[in-house]
Amino acid sequence: MLTGPPSRYPGAGTAGSVRFVSERIRAAGAAVAAAALATLILLSVRHYSGLAPFQPLALNVGMWPLFAVGAWLVLRVRARRAVPLILLGGIAIQLAALAGPSLGSSDLYRYIWDGRVQAAGIDPYRYAPGARHLASLRDQYLWPSDGQYCVGYNGATSRLSQVKRPRPGRRPSALVPGCTRINLPSVHTIYPPVAEAYFTAVDEAAPAESGSLPIQAAGALCAIATSFLLVTGLRRLGRDPRLAVLWAWCPVVGFQAGNGAHIDVLAAFLTVAALLTLARPGGRLRTASGGLLLGLAIATKITPILAGPAVLRRRPVTVIAAAAGATGVVYLPHVIAVGHRVIGFLPEYLTADGYTNGHRFQLLGLLVPGKWATLAALAVLASVALAVLRRADPDRPWQGALVMTGAALAVATPSLLWYPMLLVALVALDGRAEWLALAAARYFTPVHPLPDVHLPGAGPLGYGAAVLIIFAGWLIRRRTWQAAAHDMAVPEVAVPEVTVPEVAVPEVAVPEGTVPEGTVPGVAVPEVAASEVVASEVSPAPRSAPVA
Repeated sequence: MLTGPPSRYPGAGTAGSVRFVSERIRAAGAAVAAAALATLILLSVRHYSGLAPFQPLALNVGMWPLFAVGAWLVLRVRARRAVPLILLGGIAIQLAALAGPSLGSSDLYRYIWDGRVQAAGIDPYRYAPGARHLASLRDQYLWPSDGQYCVGYNGATSRLSQVKRPRPGRRPSALVPGCTRINLPSVHTIYPPVAEAYFTAVDEAAPAESGSLPIQAAGALCAIATSFLLVTGLRRLGRDPRLAVLWAWCPVVGFQAGNGAHIDVLAAFLTVAALLTLARPGGRLRTASGGLLLGLAIATKITPILAGPAVLRRRPVTVIAAAAGATGVVYLPHVIAVGHRVIGFLPEYLTADGYTNGHRFQLLGLLVPGKWATLAALAVLASVALAVLRRADPDRPWQGALVMTGAALAVATPSLLWYPMLLVALVALDGRAEWLALAAARYFTPVHPLPDVHLPGAGPLGYGAAVLIIFAGWLIRRRTWQAAAHDMAVPEVAVPEVTVPEVAVPEVAVPEGTVPEGTVPGVAVPEVAASEVVASEVSPAPRSAPVA
């Protein structure tokens, strides 16, 4: 019988070999899932004709199951092997997203334009893109003759064929007619100052006539940097670094960071950095640093303000002062330059998207009609914020931030697919994957799931299903916690009482005039208790000391 050499590892017999092979199979399966997800994204951004008849439903139905399977497998591989796999998979997904133009959004063209304007020394909040003061900055890439959005002499946005010249004697408009890739070219920018500084930095670093690739690459780098930040931050806090896969491989991040280049990815990075800083106990300097990072995140996009109630349980004055100070510092130069125009298109956006008249609140609108839905939304969000403020764990601020952000998405029911990006980052910090249902809601319920197919009530259907999934996950976790608490409870053990029977010690009569053996005449003999007598009878005699 032939036998091999003994194993190098103790206990690495047949069971250990089986576990090792099983782990390698899980790691290989996760790698295949990441490669398939990257391939599907690549085919989509390259407009593969074979998927056209099934878009966008085929894309969405394929991406999310691959992501779920890949993440499930990664979480069952040891961290030493899983972390490199997570990071490499995330990089591959972002590279695939960079391979084509932006899908479903033209926001990155506004990013490129704002960066160009500010690099030219002009405040980006001063003029709309179509203004005659900025006509010298136009180029063929952002202002092609067949652009999707056109500006007429009257300032209206339309197709170029509908643009009419002004009548003789009429005062010329402040806008120069033309067509562009920039959406809403007749209105001022909506993006906060940190976002504008980011656009300018990308413009300064980008080669001439490089199109949209630099801003897309910047978005991909932010996504990859967030993955590294999650891995290192979770590990330092003693948490599972493998949770970073919930961010790195999520389809929302793949499409909306590397392909769409949305500024939400930078806001998510800064928010994660802020929460990881505030989660570690320390002095006021650490708290102020976390508040400063949160303020910069809010000055990138307003949505990180939803994390505010969760971080106010530890030194709230310091956090608020640092966040407000950072926000004020970056806004101050623009306020001095352009005044109230620094608000940009925000009020008009809220009106146009149906938030002021209540039409955007698709779930609440089923219960509360019209403008009452807006008041109901404010009441719900205020109640959730108060509950988070009272019950948040200062050592795990992402828990309350996740609840607050998820509640805001369920109430506001946005139709834009990149708005849940902050939620995805919070899920990666927290680990409750059922909240990703809010991120996937509109991917599975698009208004037009297939060409020439209309899905009525897509918004309420998607977000309603997501809320039910989150509620089901909460019930399952609650029952699991209750069962674990019941199993850990130690029952009281009754200790029987042991009674020691009394031992009757016979009295020994000593004749008068005699001295008992071992006593000295004239010295009183102490009384000995019965228990001591019993002990002396039971205890063995002490050993005599050895003679030297």
